Amino acid sequence: MEYNLADLFESVVDAVPDREALVYLDHPGTGAERRLTYAELDVAANRIGHHLIDSGLRPGEHLGLHLYNGVEYLQTVLGCLKARIVPVNVNYRYVEEELVYLYRDADLAALVFDAEFTDRVATAMPQCPKLRHLVRVGSEGDEVPGVASFAEAEAGGSPERGFPARSGDDQFIIYTGGTTGMPKGVMWRQEDLFFSGLGGGAPTGEPVKKPEELAERVAAGGSGITFFPAPPLMHGTSTLTSFIGFNFGQRVVIHRKFVPEEVLRTIEKEKVTSMSLVGDAMLRPLIDALAGPLKGTDCSSMFSVSSSGAIMSETVRRQFQELLPNTMLLNNYGSSESGFNGTATADSGAGQSFRIKVNSRTQVVDPATYEPAAPGEVGRVAQCGHVPLGYYNDPAKTAQTFFEKDGERWVLLGDMATADEEGVVTVLGRGSQCINTGGEKVYPEEVEQALKSHPDVYDALVAGVPDAKWGNHVAAVVQLREGAPRPSLEDIQSYCRTHLAGYKIPRQLVLTDSIRRSPSGKADYRWAKEVAVAAVP
Repeated sequence: MEYNLADLFESVVDAVPDREALVYLDHPGTGAERRLTYAELDVAANRIGHHLIDSGLRPGEHLGLHLYNGVEYLQTVLGCLKARIVPVNVNYRYVEEELVYLYRDADLAALVFDAEFTDRVATAMPQCPKLRHLVRVGSEGDEVPGVASFAEAEAGGSPERGFPARSGDDQFIIYTGGTTGMPKGVMWRQEDLFFSGLGGGAPTGEPVKKPEELAERVAAGGSGITFFPAPPLMHGTSTLTSFIGFNFGQRVVIHRKFVPEEVLRTIEKEKVTSMSLVGDAMLRPLIDALAGPLKGTDCSSMFSVSSSGAIMSETVRRQFQELLPNTMLLNNYGSSESGFNGTATADSGAGQSFRIKVNSRTQVVDPATYEPAAPGEVGRVAQCGHVPLGYYNDPAKTAQTFFEKDGERWVLLGDMATADEEGVVTVLGRGSQCINTGGEKVYPEEVEQALKSHPDVYDALVAGVPDAKWGNHVAAVVQLREGAPRPSLEDIQSYCRTHLAGYKIPRQLVLTDSIRRSPSGKADYRWAKEVAVAAVP
């Protein structure tokens, strides 16, 4: 047995087969729910894993998960890992152009998708010659030529294990937006992923010294924790949070979609103890529901709420604590490229930068020399030890982000930061103009390209503008072609929807006589943001 996620999961199954592992609640929707024990989830994953092998998928090939939250998502991830097939997350908000890019860039050989996305998949697939096996979840009886039904695939696969030996070197790929450009696939060895934050070591306790020890801890530890990853599983954080629950032998609860009122009802019904979400965009609606129509909901079981991907602001944190004073709020810091780095300190309050107590593998370094930055000097956050292999299909960006020093492999993150004498890191912000809106990363260059393809747009810059609901919203500062009619925001949004996912669409339009750029032609993003902020009603 090695530090392989499927091996580790099976060892937990054998230790606590009858313990409840996964609860799925379909909100909004039919109200249906499914409950699987560890043994039942293991069998379900075996069936999908064997179906994929029987369909010709080979170890090391890539399978995309183009799905809403559901049992099928985690079942398929586990089935892939068992069969040594590499799971790849697909953002279900993508439209055709973006899907074609990701399907091709990831070299997908197979795809499991929800029936709601049939039209998009059907349009994208002919442009992706390596994609040869499709499995559709839902709409049984509505046959699609060349597409396998998930229900039939599951029924036809063997319920037994019987898979070839696996390795800690087997890969897990997480597609993420970096600081610029289209999304990139972060390639993890499963052993490194396990130790980077999935229960292999700090902050969960003493590091696991041998693979067999994980199941021993689970058998001895009891089952009093329920994890509730509220964001979509298509984001690496939610899937990895689920695996933390599985590695601890605990229960994981998921919803199909985020509906604040239903989230609170589930916390009460299922006695949720730990929930993860994405910043104010998810915490604020929970506050509104808890202070309004769901006032009095029993959330006393909830020990902690953690945020990854976006910061919970001090104002919103304070409002939540007034409602649930005994629930701990954690602003966690990490990334798809580094795993877990640390948690915000108690003094990361309003008007202050994000301060974190980092783990021993994290430093602030001079990006030119990779040497530790002096206390108080600005550098970039870097991490060594259990880090990814690089970006899939992108050696140039891999060389820019990953480096070797003193015989160890390091990853250089995009955040600028300082460190004090005690090693507490103050994160100053991204080194680029990446816009974080509701936990989604939006890259100005991509939106600008869509805007500039509009026949009436001469030039455009895109900036993030502070937004009470979303953290930031996407603002477009546009210079029209001479004589062109003035478009409305709705006109621009309608046009962009044919090129971009919904969360990338500008929520604000500012028309200007000219776009300010440097003499060399570089964008002046500071100016663009000032113009957009000044134009907010």
